[in-house]
Amino acid sequence: MTPEQYLVQERAAEYRSEFFRGETFAMAGATRSHNLIAGNVFAKLHGQLDNRDCEVYQGDMRVKVSETGLYVYPDVVVACEQPKFEDAELDTLLNPRVLVEVLSNTTEGYDRGTKWRHYQSLPSLREFVLASQASPLVEIYRRTADGQWLYVAYHEPTQPIVLESIDCQLQLDQIYAKVSFEPE
Repeated sequence: MTPEQYLVQERAAEYRSEFFRGETFAMAGATRSHNLIAGNVFAKLHGQLDNRDCEVYQGDMRVKVSETGLYVYPDVVVACEQPKFEDAELDTLLNPRVLVEVLSNTTEGYDRGTKWRHYQSLPSLREFVLASQASPLVEIYRRTADGQWLYVAYHEPTQPIVLESIDCQLQLDQIYAKVSFEPE
């Protein structure tokens, strides 16, 4: 399957799939906790970015890693200045500044490994945020001026989580509002 065929199929599909090297990968449904965490991050960022030259998307904004050909659906995406899209459909973003993934038992290895390696090749990406579902923990990989990636972990409920590239702040207690850490 070509990327063009994937996009035609994906735009007509009832369920979302990611794409790489001619193969599609169906996405599993999300848990209550996953939806709460992603929704809380989206809401807090949306409120802070409302009057700025950035847009925040939740869940259904496909991102293409042009350098590798991977098409994915991050949980939350921020694009600033002039968002660039693959085509006139405006549903495949090429230049995210911040990507957020909510980790689950089934996706954590992929999100931290293969997907992260792809994300690093996005020239526009400045911060990659991982939010755990298992415990209140947010990790950020931040690109430095020399192109290296700096790792920072946040686990204190009221500790400010600063997203430097978009000048926004979050707190764990906001991100994890209404989230229970018992098994669902």
